[in-house]
Amino acid sequence: MGEIRSHGNHHEDDDDTDNNNHLPKKLKLSSSFITQSQIQHEFAHHQLGVARINNGSFGSTPGSIIAAQKRWQLKFLQQPDDFFFNQLPTQILRSRILIKDLINAEDVSEVSIVDNATTAAAIVLQHVGWAFAEGRFNKGDVVVMLHCAFQAVKKSIEAYVTRAGGSVIVVHLPFPVNSDEEIISEFRLGLAKGKSNGRKVRLAIIDHITSMPSVIIPVRELVAICREEGVNQVFVDAAHAVGSIPVDVKDIGADFYVSNLHKWFFCPPSVAVLYCRKSSLSSDLHHPVVSHEYGNGLAIESAWIGTRDYSSQLLVPEVIDFINRFEGGIHGIMKKNHDAVIEMGKMLAKSWGTNLGTPPEMCPSMAMVGLPSSLGVFSDVDAFNLRNHLRDQFSVEVPIHYQPLKNAEAGPMDELCCGFITGYARISHQVYNTIDDYLKFRDAVNKLLQDGFNCRMLVSK
Repeated sequence: MGEIRSHGNHHEDDDDTDNNNHLPKKLKLSSSFITQSQIQHEFAHHQLGVARINNGSFGSTPGSIIAAQKRWQLKFLQQPDDFFFNQLPTQILRSRILIKDLINAEDVSEVSIVDNATTAAAIVLQHVGWAFAEGRFNKGDVVVMLHCAFQAVKKSIEAYVTRAGGSVIVVHLPFPVNSDEEIISEFRLGLAKGKSNGRKVRLAIIDHITSMPSVIIPVRELVAICREEGVNQVFVDAAHAVGSIPVDVKDIGADFYVSNLHKWFFCPPSVAVLYCRKSSLSSDLHHPVVSHEYGNGLAIESAWIGTRDYSSQLLVPEVIDFINRFEGGIHGIMKKNHDAVIEMGKMLAKSWGTNLGTPPEMCPSMAMVGLPSSLGVFSDVDAFNLRNHLRDQFSVEVPIHYQPLKNAEAGPMDELCCGFITGYARISHQVYNTIDDYLKFRDAVNKLLQDGFNCRMLVSK
């Protein structure tokens, strides 16, 4: 399972069985696996001296993939007509076939390549908005979403759904969180609220990995609950998933599933996969940028949205070759990153007398680490300012999360200051990270504590 197989040229209607006959796994000798020095060379373009423990925001691209991207860009510039008419469609299909196997989709027609999760959300929510506008859904029917959904998704709901007459129910998830059951319980309450007064839940939007705070959501269980409760469609926003946790869209069972490939899968920005399960509604899904391909299916529409740089969408084969240089392939990378981020998170928490915001099994390649209460993270502004301060003064790049207390006397407390923990750092681990990155962060916070620092001392930029 560790190796992802490389494909030759295929047609979209190729038989899966025939494909498998031509796709043996590549065998590697242990001596041929990538070395630590080679890893560091691949990411030598990263700014020196910066503890970059925020892979979750923008991802990272190896030098060999950047070089491959430049070759594709040059192919276009050398002969644009030949590239767009003869090479681009074939190469995008090749990437889609590889992605189909990666996420275990049933058919390549279910796989579209789009710019990012934001674009995918626009496609799905445009589709739902039309159903409200055209009277297929009743005014006041409901979209259910998690409170920590990405801001762009919330704005897309506003743009496409609420203006067309839909209502929104927001499910507030607990954090810190100790078990899947806590999330499942809150989600059931949200669905019940959505179905009150005779309304119908037309769409549920579920994160696979929430961004901030970072938590793996029991998405398979929540999708099953949606089916039991008669929810029309389920959209899983899994922006952080591919390359960070195993993804099996058939097992998950959602109607729509999106994951960026530039966050944890080493592609250059920006590129994402949008899976749309085959149904009678498939033909009603359209890219919001309309071209001459309109009506030819979402995958074909998405493959041509005008003259632009498509190179990031063509690099999936090269990225897979890079991944397969690691022992265990993608699964080996995921395990290494998960184990390392938990180890580093526990090290930081021990130093600061705090704790992790979730159990290890609910952490992907990111972990939420409590910050000492004396830092005074008491608002989103404080969190933003502290993040800037760590970048500007200590060359540490890490997101900071403000978690308000449910009431004035509830919440985890730190051991050093005996105060409530309201600030958390979201640390990431990717293959280029070393222990020195996390020690630098540890020492920066300890220096702030030693100096009596408090976020009130900072002025917003």
